[in-house]
Amino acid sequence: MKLNLKRPIVFFDLETTGVNLTRDRIVEISTVKVFPANKEPELKTHRINPEMHIPEEATNIHHITDEDVAEAPVFKQIAKSLARYMEGCDIAGFNSNRFDIPMLDQEFQRADVDFDFSKARFVDVQTIFHKKEPRNLVAAYRFYCGKDLEKAHSASADTLATYEVLLAQLEKYDDLPTEIEDLSEYSSQNKNVDFMGRLIYDDQKREVINFGRYKGQLAEDVLKTDPGYYGWILQGDFTKNTKDCFTRIKLRIGK
Repeated sequence: MKLNLKRPIVFFDLETTGVNLTRDRIVEISTVKVFPANKEPELKTHRINPEMHIPEEATNIHHITDEDVAEAPVFKQIAKSLARYMEGCDIAGFNSNRFDIPMLDQEFQRADVDFDFSKARFVDVQTIFHKKEPRNLVAAYRFYCGKDLEKAHSASADTLATYEVLLAQLEKYDDLPTEIEDLSEYSSQNKNVDFMGRLIYDDQKREVINFGRYKGQLAEDVLKTDPGYYGWILQGDFTKNTKDCFTRIKLRIGK
């Protein structure tokens, strides 16, 4: 089976200085843009100067050093063109719902680029993989495509591999939907309000806190009964996206 596309979908992968969404930065981004018509997918890769030291632990994974990105543009210099390139597209990746999308959102926010992720459907190929054959991307590539993944943990190789794995998944599983809207639903583990899943929707589309001492409680109720909780969220080590979601609830209840 082939992907049934009504609009372009952008597969992407990030290499970063680390995994902390509020403190770490992107050092490389690769995209594969796939089109509804019979047109060859477009692969683009950008090295990015993170404006901070790349820790040796991160370099050991993606092999990108400070020297490699010393003359590269900072994210703010490519942010607007990247946003235009992704505008009107659905978005896919491997573990993208939990890491790559919130990390990219943070970078867009730091660059003062207002990219509306809510207009895109997200397809997380890792979630599909874990529901069908729990392993990692290297194993997924070998399992579904019958090939070893060369240059694993380079953004371009991982991005192309993710696209190939999804196509192979569509061939292997007859019950897997080809519509992006349905694939997005299938590859979502929770109905997240924010990217990190600190807030999730219940069956009545109400926001429920999904961490800490108030886990399982309605966010509206907590914000009404514990006035200091909202201030703690704003001062805490949470992404701006998470803080914005709490702020919308706070403004809605009018307190």
